Formats: sequence, C-alpha cells, structure tokens
Amino acid sequence: MKKSLRRALWAGAIVAVAGAAVPVVQASAAAACAPAWSSTAVYVGGNSASQNGHNYNAKWWTQNESPATHSGQWDVWADQGTCGGTTPPPTTAPPTTAPTTKPPTTAPTTAPTTQPPGNGGKNVVGYFAEWGVYGRNYHVKNLVTSGSAAKLTHILYAFGNTTGGQCSIGDSYADYDKAYTAADSVDGVADTWDAGALRGSFGQLKKLKKLYPNIKVIWSFGGWTWSGGFTQAAANPTAFANSCYNLVHDSRWDGVFDGIDIDWEYPNACGLSCDSSGPDAYNKVISALRTKFGSSAVITSAISADGSNGGKLDVADYASGISKLNLVFPMTYDYFGAFAPQGPTAPHSPLTSYSGIPTAGFYSDAAIQKLKSKGVPASKMLLGIGFYGRGWTGVTQSAPGGSATGAAPGTYEAGIEDYKVLKNSCPPTGTVGGTSYSKCGSNWWSYDTPGTITSKMTYAKNQGLGGAFFWEFSGDTSNGELISAIKNGLG
Repeated sequence: MKKSLRRALWAGAIVAVAGAAVPVVQASAAAACAPAWSSTAVYVGGNSASQNGHNYNAKWWTQNESPATHSGQWDVWADQGTCGGTTPPPTTAPPTTAPTTKPPTTAPTTAPTTQPPGNGGKNVVGYFAEWGVYGRNYHVKNLVTSGSAAKLTHILYAFGNTTGGQCSIGDSYADYDKAYTAADSVDGVADTWDAGALRGSFGQLKKLKKLYPNIKVIWSFGGWTWSGGFTQAAANPTAFANSCYNLVHDSRWDGVFDGIDIDWEYPNACGLSCDSSGPDAYNKVISALRTKFGSSAVITSAISADGSNGGKLDVADYASGISKLNLVFPMTYDYFGAFAPQGPTAPHSPLTSYSGIPTAGFYSDAAIQKLKSKGVPASKMLLGIGFYGRGWTGVTQSAPGGSATGAAPGTYEAGIEDYKVLKNSCPPTGTVGGTSYSKCGSNWWSYDTPGTITSKMTYAKNQGLGGAFFWEFSGDTSNGELISAIKNGLG
C-alpha cells in the first residue's frame, strides 16, 4: 500500500511556523556543487542540492519546493552560497547528539507480555505525524482540545529514520527542540531554554502522559520514505536493535516512549525502494528488537495489507515476526488512488470486495483473512482507518470504475484531502465495499465517514480484532468526529 506515500506527499507542503530561527550557514564560494536539485526527488534534513550556481541544504522533509524560491529564513532550504566544480559535497545526516546508553537487556526472544487496554479490551491507536507541527499547525495539545486523548490507548509517533541500518532522528527541531509557549503547551507551562530542558513534540508528549497515564507512546521508524535503511538493518539485526534501544531510551527524553514500531515498506518486496533480504528478514529484525527491548516493552509493526495471491503478504514470513509483537497494523487503506491518474476510480479503503474492484485481494477483509490463515491471532490485528480521502478529476461517471484525467486538487497535494475538508466540500453520494464515495463536479473522492467507520468497527468486533488504528490525527475535525466513531463503535 502507499500509506506513507501519502505521508510524504503531505509533508511536501510543510511551511515552518514561528519558532526558533534555523541559522543559515554560508558556504565558501569555492565549494563544489552538490547534485542538481530535482523536483521529483525527496530530500530530508541535511540533504544537499544545487540550483542556479548555489548550494542549498534541506532543513527538513521536502519535495517539489525549489531551493531558489524556498530558502528564506523560515523556509525549507538554507542557502549555502555560490558553488563551482563538479565534485558534490557529502550529504550530512540529520544532526543528533550521541545518545546516552542504558545498560543492555538480555531478555530472551519470547512472546511479549500484553496488557489489556482500557477500552473494553479494544485498542484505539492513532498516528501523530512529526511534520504536522509545520504547515498543518497540529500539535500535541490538539489531542487534548479535540477530545482525542481521552479516547486513545496508544499514540504512534511517526517517524524516526533508518539511515545506514540504524535508528536515527527524523527531524530534531520538531522532535525535541521547538519551544512551545504557555498557550500552546499541553499543561499551560511554557518551554524553557535551560540546559537539559526537553522541548518539541517529545516534551509535549511527556506532559500528555502525565495527564493521561493510560496512553502508551510508541516511536515508529521507517514509513514510505525512510524504509530503505531496513535492508541494511536486516543484514545486522542485532546492531540495528541496539541502535534503536539506545535512541528510544536516550536520557534526554527517557520516559517519553513505551516502545517501538517498525513500519517497513516492504520486506522482500518493493516500496519506494526494493528489498531482497529474503523471506526471513522481517522475523530476524523483529526478533532482535524483542531480545534487546525485553518482554515488557511494547513492540508493534505496520505491515502490508495486500490480500492478493502471491502479493506482499506472501513473500515474507510475517507470521513469525508478528508472534513477537504486541500488536500489528495491516495498512488497510491506500489500495487505490490517483497514483493511477487515469483511474479507474475506486475507494481507497474498501472493507469488502465488490463487482468491478480493480485488483483482486485489494480490500481489508482479504488481508485480515490471509493473515488469520497464516496463524496470526485476530486479537493482535487492528483494522486501519484513513482520516483522509483520495480523489481524481476529469471524472464523468458517478459510480466507481470511471476514467479520470488526473488527481483531484487537494489542500496539501493533489489527489489527497482531509476528512474535515471533504465532509463539507464534497459530501458522500454513495457507498461501495463498506466505505463512501462522492462526486462533485468532475472530482471523485472516496473516504470514510462516522457512519462507515461504525460499520467497520462492527466488522472488527465480529472478527475478534484487537481494535483499530488510524492515519492520522490532523485529518479529523476539531472535535474528533472520526476518533469518536472508532471509540464508540468498538465500545
């Protein structure tokens, strides 16, 4: 699936908000030019590119934002000055301070100890997107004001990087450096610049846990953009697990995270990049993490929801890895979308099959049943819900299966829009496969509503699933309509 492609697309619209200025460092005019900037390439914090005779360094995630026009004080690129020559300077990794290592654990590779959630035995798990604090202006405090925090069992913080087969920081400014005012802070207390003070989303999550001690916070690593490092991790799972443990338990934010989540897209298959580590690689990585973190840690994983014969779920030994997990999140959304610009139009998160579905096995129930057939316990599986829609334009047919000319316009990226926008701009006109769709003018969208979510939660209960998870908080309304439907539907 392309869940994290959506993450990447949304992230491309990031614009920094008021906060500490990121200093612009001028490089020598004699510096060699970095590789030429490409509008289609994905750049992350520390990556270099050149344009119009200047070198630029990316401050955070970006795609299709020209350095020449996005290098102001508060913008994504830092102008490093003029350049010449053809030898590119090295691309630096995101800045981090060496972590303080805790004494290693030596727990055996055993099944985890799973504590029952406080929601009638069902889990409600939501992704908090690291980059949402920028253009989306969505912060940890919004979990409180929307009423979402009171409905949660777990928060997945997305994402940490996997550079060089090691767990590493994704965005240090958003993670632990951004200073929050009293008005924007969870507890009404402003962040300080005192030595050792924890700021950023990590600091806010720590405050949130004091108010809601039942919530477990899990640091998710990888995603669509940063899954490439898992190939190297699979070559030395022990070294990977050690790096992850040291980072999750770094003394600067120790106590924020209750565990780790692995979002590998995809083991022994292709996502943004292709992996050929073999069918046992996923199990080896998860086993090494369980050995290092111990049986009491929360370890989870987002996995493919490809229910087709011979698809992604069939090319890796997911079942063995899942046996060491507390929970697993089949990504039962992004089956279809305007990444196929001419269509056919189809709901991106169908629960069941329907006549005319473009690809057999691309629906939620197919993935759930396939995983059950592989021996995965239903109680470990959560059903995935998208708090957004996918859409096409140039569509004349109201029912699914129509042709299109491209992606429908979206606030952050074409082809994608939040539920909170779509509920008003393009209300549902029909349902298919257990989810809704709508046609407005020549635009065609599919997305879940409180009503379709309620039906999906009935399915989750009937199947004995462990609850539901969703991507991601900022797509919901300010009063949490969708998370309320999940919570109430599971209750």
